[in-house]
Amino acid sequence: MKDITIAFVGGGNMARSLIGGLIADGMPAKRIWVADPNETVLHNHQTHFDVHTTTSNNEAARHARVVVLAIKPQVAKAVVQELAAVIKTNRPLIISIAAGIREGHLKNWLDKDIAIVRAMPNTPALVHSGATALFANTAVSKPQKNLAESILRTAGMTLWLDDEDLMDAVTALSGSGPAYFFLIMEALENAGHHLGLPQDMARLLTLQTAFGAAKMALESTEELAELRQRVTSPGGTTEQAIKVLQAHRLEAVFDEALRAAHQRSIELAAIFGNE
Repeated sequence: MKDITIAFVGGGNMARSLIGGLIADGMPAKRIWVADPNETVLHNHQTHFDVHTTTSNNEAARHARVVVLAIKPQVAKAVVQELAAVIKTNRPLIISIAAGIREGHLKNWLDKDIAIVRAMPNTPALVHSGATALFANTAVSKPQKNLAESILRTAGMTLWLDDEDLMDAVTALSGSGPAYFFLIMEALENAGHHLGLPQDMARLLTLQTAFGAAKMALESTEELAELRQRVTSPGGTTEQAIKVLQAHRLEAVFDEALRAAHQRSIELAAIFGNE
């Protein structure tokens, strides 16, 4: 991967995370281009990473074997159509992290034989602890697939989808998921404070407990239900709390919430694809 050139079209937070991960992984900064209309964004990339920067999307793409579309979905059609001539000529691998922009949309704006990988990272990628789902179209070769995985893996774990429609479920679960956990942590912190703990102590205990629980689950081979039951002693404090949560139908609430997010993901994809 160190001998290829990658162009990031869009220099926002997710691009910054991936660039930081690539450089930390040993990729030469001079193999990376960043295109963005914001001069301040470009200056920051140049200062922090010493990469090539430009306000011209076409200039960046012209040099690259991989073009990462790190753009907002609202501008995707205009940006991709602007790049179409260069991409059709050079035929790089396209990695799109533009939420809601389907492979078919990109293919319609570019060419049916362009190699496209669609990726759905989540915001913990900003601290290199993300979860990214990937989908490759039939034009993507095995080496290109490995390359895309190597790039996205610098921001956390990756997994491949065989069915692009599952990307809407990924969006509802891991894409939006950090906000669900932040809400739960916020509620736990406030509840602890209401029980008399100082706010900063309640916050620290909440965050460390969330981190510890996630680490235990990641490192265990047991099901989540088994891990929960192990903490829930009969007649104990945890059992009383779990009874209250189940009485309020917590599982049904999350099921309804993810279904709502899933439906909205489908709706937004239809909107963005036609803009």
